[in-house]
Amino acid sequence: MRNQIFVLFDKAVEFHLTVDDGAPLASDAARSWLDKQFLELECEPLRASGKVLTADKVLVVTQAAGPALLADEKWAAQYASAVYAALGRPMIRVDVPAMAITY
Repeated sequence: MRNQIFVLFDKAVEFHLTVDDGAPLASDAARSWLDKQFLELECEPLRASGKVLTADKVLVVTQAAGPALLADEKWAAQYASAVYAALGRPMIRVDVPAMAITY
């Protein structure tokens, strides 16, 4: 089975990524990858409290990466694996303009 991740930047820019069930990334490895990207892309927490939920981290990493990094096949494959493993849902939609994740 293939798990799907849709990333929407605007009406004209959308990415459709797939993740095979074959060798899923461990959830701790996924969180570690997202943490690394959060720091490398110099992301800021969404909440004033400074607490960063996994879904919030996915949103801000996606926003900071933008279409340029998602167009990079290697980065996009790592991103898709990490998002799937971190959120654990078969279909995920990351809507950057709305700053929302739906399942």
